[in-house]
Amino acid sequence: MKPSIKSWLLSACLLGATPAVAAEYNTSATLVYYDSAGNETLDPAEPQNNSSYSHESLLALYDTLIRLDQAGVPGPGLAESWTRSADLTEMTLKLRRGVKFHDGTPFDAQAVKHNFDRMAALGRRAAGTVVETFNLIQSIEYIGDDTVKLKLKAANGQIEYWLGGNSGMMIAPAGIKDDAFGGAITAIGTGPYKLKKFEANVTTWMARHDEYWGGTAGRPAGFEHHYVPDGRARLNALRSGQANIATLDARAIPEAKGAGLTVHIIEKNAFWDIYPNLKKGPLGDVRIRRAIMHAIDREALGDALTNGSGKATQQIWSSKSPFYVKDIENRYPFDQKKAKALMAEAGFKDGFELSFLLLNNSEYRLLAEALQANLAEVGIRIKFDVVDVSQFPLFFKQPPRGDVLMARYGGRSDPVQSVFELVGTGGNYAPGGSASPKIDDLLNQARAMAATDPKRLAVMHDLAREVSEMVGTMPIISRSNLYAAKPGCILNLEAYLPSGDDRFNDVKIAAGCK
Repeated sequence: MKPSIKSWLLSACLLGATPAVAAEYNTSATLVYYDSAGNETLDPAEPQNNSSYSHESLLALYDTLIRLDQAGVPGPGLAESWTRSADLTEMTLKLRRGVKFHDGTPFDAQAVKHNFDRMAALGRRAAGTVVETFNLIQSIEYIGDDTVKLKLKAANGQIEYWLGGNSGMMIAPAGIKDDAFGGAITAIGTGPYKLKKFEANVTTWMARHDEYWGGTAGRPAGFEHHYVPDGRARLNALRSGQANIATLDARAIPEAKGAGLTVHIIEKNAFWDIYPNLKKGPLGDVRIRRAIMHAIDREALGDALTNGSGKATQQIWSSKSPFYVKDIENRYPFDQKKAKALMAEAGFKDGFELSFLLLNNSEYRLLAEALQANLAEVGIRIKFDVVDVSQFPLFFKQPPRGDVLMARYGGRSDPVQSVFELVGTGGNYAPGGSASPKIDDLLNQARAMAATDPKRLAVMHDLAREVSEMVGTMPIISRSNLYAAKPGCILNLEAYLPSGDDRFNDVKIAAGCK
């Protein structure tokens, strides 16, 4: 490892967590969670909430039309069942009967219509996944109180996944009257928790919804989500008893374990990524993007900054994913001479400067500063433009801000959507467009195939190879979700792979804990 980046890196340590076991739950206690990301609004259609790291409160407040299980497989939700036409251009949803919103009003086809009409009318103001969903829909028919038919503009095998995310989160009509949007909505859902009070980018206070159609057995009396960007403050809140679970920075693993806390390591289909704007500065030249890939010492960063919880990666898929392509994983080995040669070939022998939109919390800053030192060794000068975490849409709103944005990407349940968002023309994290026409062509091929079509896997592998070849995005290291809690107190905390966040809906507090 080069001496110039040692000062930014932390020593690696072994991980471990002892599973908690309890026979009973404390249903009078409140689950108090201190998180490194927050919510500017509680509107699922608002762009900031498109991030899969702003979902805990949304998932607790709102049920989705289709429920994605922990592994991301579509199943019954507010839609009890659905059917697809053979050509994948129609979808008929049979809605669950007897469900009521938190305000007591019924969930039915008219409520779905109110939500769909509103989301469609938002146009480009809405979150990317919402825009994608309603761009696909040609028309919507409401057939009685419990049946909705969607007619699509083109064959699409992925819409089940979209209706399992933000586009399928249903709000009571009273909460979105008069075309309310963003902070103007009232967060009235059908989920296991109902809203008590909300402070933007501070705290969401929720109470257990005792009339929840899915049952309440063992669920805590309340759920509080606190946005605390500083990792030290989150750990201190846990140790003092202000919180009973907190997101943990990887560098704090040894300290947390030394304090007698349990470290929950939740492996995800997630990674740290550098998103390039291909229309700004030298980044439009693939030789420069390849130079950056060679200039990053991923092994050193992964070993040191994550305390062993993350590893070097050069693609967007986990090694456990069927879409992972082994032969591209080491395409860009750490090679500073190669990086400098590519830069010189592209006309940047003396280096260049990049504006780096830095999201302001301790975890982001630590990795960003290490990257800054790492890239400086080949003449790439990073200038930080520091903004609040909630302001990440500045990177893709017009006019886009920054040459690059680094962020943790948790992926989407639909792999086609994940690739589109990262590297496709019109994708949220590709404000400069696609790195090659072939990427968009392969995305279109995959969209027209059912998720169960065996030919789709080959298309996805070709897509992964093209993204790697053209460096459409720049993966750095994989990322697990890390939580700290008192031993034996937090139960049922499992990986939720459709999102970067994990679902806290069914997390329970053990008897004897508070």
